[in-house]
Formats: sequence, C-alpha cells, structure tokens
Amino acid sequence: MGDSYFQSVRLGFRLHGRTELKDAEDPLPSFSDLEQRLQPVLPCRSLKESIEVYKDHCKMANEFNQVKHEIAWLEDRKKELMAELLEDEKATMEFVQLEEEYRILTEENRNLITAHSERAQQLEMLRVVSQKRQGSS
Repeated sequence: MGDSYFQSVRLGFRLHGRTELKDAEDPLPSFSDLEQRLQPVLPCRSLKESIEVYKDHCKMANEFNQVKHEIAWLEDRKKELMAELLEDEKATMEFVQLEEEYRILTEENRNLITAHSERAQQLEMLRVVSQKRQGSS
C-alpha cells in the first residue's frame, strides 16, 4: 500500500460545513468497522451544538479509521522488513561460512603446494642418486 492508499483513506466522510442535517441531502455515514461503543451518536437535529458534536465525532471516527488502516499497513510493512532482515542475516551467516571455508581451503592449497614442491625435490634427488649408481655400475 502506497501513498495513494492513504490518500483515499483520508478522503473519508465530510458534512461539507453545514450546521443542519437533512435526510435527503446528507446520508448518515456508516462506520461498520468501528466498535459499537465508538460509533457516532445521531444528533438532535434541532440543536446546532448537537450537530456540531456529531460532525466532530464523525471526523474523529474517520481519523480513527485512518489511523487503524495506517497501523495495519505499518504492521504489514514491519513483517516484510523483518523477513528481509532475516534473509539478510542468513546471507551474512552464509558469507561468513564461505569466507572461513575459503580461508581453510587456501591454507590447505598452500600446504599441498609446499608438499608437492618438497616431493618434486626429493624425486629429483632420487633420480640423481639413481643415475650415479647406474653410472658407477
């Protein structure tokens, strides 16, 4: 969910600044996902203050829904980031293991090169000794 999602959530219900409610012009907003105890109470249509309180309550209900949606989005994003972090940690551990394996194999390679060189020298010495024996016989 990107910025356009939050813009659409923020649009919400408005009473267009009127101080009175008329059944035909202003359908009452529905806050079906809002707990019953938090639902705006219908105003007394003959009292301006009651209508103003109702408008404020509707505005707060919309803001509350918006915050709820943003929290849900943020929780989902947190889960995504945690999964990415876990993957990164696994990759880091694998990299460390590969570095260690490379270090061990490099050391083993050096040892094998040294052993090969020593064996080549020994072989050369044995050839020289063998040639001397054949030449003296």
